[in-house]
Amino acid sequence: MLKQKPRPATYADIEALPSNMVGEIIFGVLHSNPRPAPRYAVAANAVGYEITGPFGRGTDGPGGWIFMVEPELHLGPHVVVPDLAGWKRERLTPFPETAYIETPPDWLCEVLSPSTQAIDRTDKLSVYAEFGVKHCW
Repeated sequence: MLKQKPRPATYADIEALPSNMVGEIIFGVLHSNPRPAPRYAVAANAVGYEITGPFGRGTDGPGGWIFMVEPELHLGPHVVVPDLAGWKRERLTPFPETAYIETPPDWLCEVLSPSTQAIDRTDKLSVYAEFGVKHCW
């Protein structure tokens, strides 16, 4: 008997997740995790705080960047949600009106946790490289 290949995940699979879950589709596979735990959220916020002053507002830095917490990125067939992402302002013009962004970020940060680090360090990095993300922390 031949084993049937599982069908690729679709956006409907993400929409069917409970509201406390973050869904991603990477190489056709649905990945879901609960919203970040407090310690994880504090770490992401600290990174965002440090980069927003100099790069977002230009306080003792170059400015000209837009940063977002957990943006939903649609990169080709993939739906990924990095913890933080940043774009040079001119690359995100016009500003998206959708709930997702198709322009790959120039920079992003994944806060590693035991439940997400394996996928963050492998498949997600491959997707980011494929779509030209220059800086991944």
